[in-house]
Amino acid sequence: MSWFSQALQSTLGRKVVMALSGGFLIIFLIGHISGNTLLFKNDGGEAFNLYAQFMTTNPAVKILSYLTYASILLHIIWSVLLTMHNKKARKVGYAVTNGGANSAWSSRNMGILGSVILVFIIIHMYSFWFKMHWGDIPKTTINGEEVKNLYLVVNESFHQLWYVALYVVSMGILAFHLSHGFSSAFQTLGLNHKKYTPLIKKVGVAFAILVPLGFASMPVFMYLFR
Repeated sequence: MSWFSQALQSTLGRKVVMALSGGFLIIFLIGHISGNTLLFKNDGGEAFNLYAQFMTTNPAVKILSYLTYASILLHIIWSVLLTMHNKKARKVGYAVTNGGANSAWSSRNMGILGSVILVFIIIHMYSFWFKMHWGDIPKTTINGEEVKNLYLVVNESFHQLWYVALYVVSMGILAFHLSHGFSSAFQTLGLNHKKYTPLIKKVGVAFAILVPLGFASMPVFMYLFR
């Protein structure tokens, strides 16, 4: 068995895979929310539709998309493996357990939070990504170019109260997930320093609040004002 295979079968190796894939997904979230802010623009969806057209046709973006899909699958698979390994390693629970005193609630429930986020991702990708690629989406003409009107699909989805509620709740859960995952990734990769670690934790908390809040504000804004 190669050292690489042995590393991946170890708990530390799996945590490193989780940290690296999670770090890539954090970068993806930054790019994703940056593009989606175009939904706030009062131009009938023109800027957002051009952005969606670019994101689905540019070769470089397609490669990054495949890396994102792979990172999501890898993150999910390895989280399941870690959870199973931890349960197997501790078949008999402690006589007295006080998890709240030793770790944050989000840390102790990463599996549950991740599972809910996975359900949201499936619904979200079917509603927009799948329809953008293979759905029967009306087209609109912008600057003489005919593009798919994904803005119309998004607007219709965000005028369904159940979907808005699901989106907001899922972003709240994502905030808890990120609050643990952000700083944990740095710790797993050994990037700890008494001078920089407190700053990393503060940045992680800010990221865990601001990014999900930004995403959640989009369906609420469109439901109320568009």
